[in-house]
Amino acid sequence: MNLLSALQWRYAVKQFSDQKLSDSQVKSLVEATCLSPSGYGLQPYKVLVIKSDQVRQRLLPYSYGQEKIANSSHLIVFAAATVPIDVTVDRYITKFTQINTDMTRDPNRMSDYLKSALSSLSPEQAVLWAKQQTYIALGNLLTSAAVMQIDSCPMTGFDSQGYDEVLGLAEQGLTSTAICPIGYRHLDDVQATQPKVRLDYEQLVQEI
Repeated sequence: MNLLSALQWRYAVKQFSDQKLSDSQVKSLVEATCLSPSGYGLQPYKVLVIKSDQVRQRLLPYSYGQEKIANSSHLIVFAAATVPIDVTVDRYITKFTQINTDMTRDPNRMSDYLKSALSSLSPEQAVLWAKQQTYIALGNLLTSAAVMQIDSCPMTGFDSQGYDEVLGLAEQGLTSTAICPIGYRHLDDVQATQPKVRLDYEQLVQEI
């Protein structure tokens, strides 16, 4: 299946079957998500893969009654960093020095540049910026899942504070931003047979 066909095939699943994804499928999908672009490459977020039925049942009251949270194969939670920008930069620089052993670029100068470039952000703006990066990763997950014939349903309609409490995110310097159940569509999901409604190319795209 080519990319456009895969994107035509995907839709926001309303009802998942009880069929489970394999560990290798989930790992490949999450690895693809981890390759997502982000501002300065800093990846100011974490991706939580929740398989536990017990944890998902605890999250259900904070999911506005959306049973697919509990009934899908896995639940992916994107959690944006709430720690100071300098902490995020330091984490990146540590990884950079591990990978770039030839040191053609000075990591100290790079660190100073990144911290300076982001220093104008208030703590609230820094969290908003981090949340924006999670949406890029979410988009990549959806596309990758479609190519892999894995069903998904991106969601921002949930009680973030409740999720943070259940998952202990505040203690980790994180806050839940977007969630995405993944798995396989149920045969009874009527949404699967509905035509995809999207604006025409001419309506949505302006060529200049």
